[in-house]
Amino acid sequence: MKITVTLTDSTTKFMINNLYPLYLHDLSEIWGNLPNQYGVYEDNETQTLNEQNKVFDIWWEKPGILYPYLIKEDGIPAGFALVATPPHTPPGCEFYLNEFFILRPFRGTGIAEHAAKEVFNLHIGKWELQTNPTTTNRRAQHFWRKTLKKYTSDSFQEECRKSYDDELKMIFNFNNGLGSRPESSQL
Repeated sequence: MKITVTLTDSTTKFMINNLYPLYLHDLSEIWGNLPNQYGVYEDNETQTLNEQNKVFDIWWEKPGILYPYLIKEDGIPAGFALVATPPHTPPGCEFYLNEFFILRPFRGTGIAEHAAKEVFNLHIGKWELQTNPTTTNRRAQHFWRKTLKKYTSDSFQEECRKSYDDELKMIFNFNNGLGSRPESSQL
């Protein structure tokens, strides 16, 4: 099994665009969201996935600030990780894992943990990631606790509070900077 994490650009963004509606569909099970009147998982009048992709293009318009990574397993797209830096982060962090998604056939195989650690290692500093705190999201909560415990040698913070978007979230913070960076043998 060969897992790769690659920064996408305007020529390869279509692969993340293809996966994004599947991600939103998965989230609907957790958040209880329904598609809009056109069958698109957006709150507005977005009628097509092509229109949705245009709004999502910001990820490829701000290189060096926004980092859209494609995760592949043996050359097959398995998911994505979207990393933001200021000014697109909550206060107090340098890196924000805005979205992280692994397709269902690849879950439970170790790909997600490997990819998350690789993404973290690409950006050294103060991190934040958030997830839904309800019982409908126990799998993701368990995944992040387990992954961050290993990655940080149990040196992360977790709290349930309102986030920058005024929604109740489970918020994880850690620092993988100098003096706090995990040993490569733990990865």
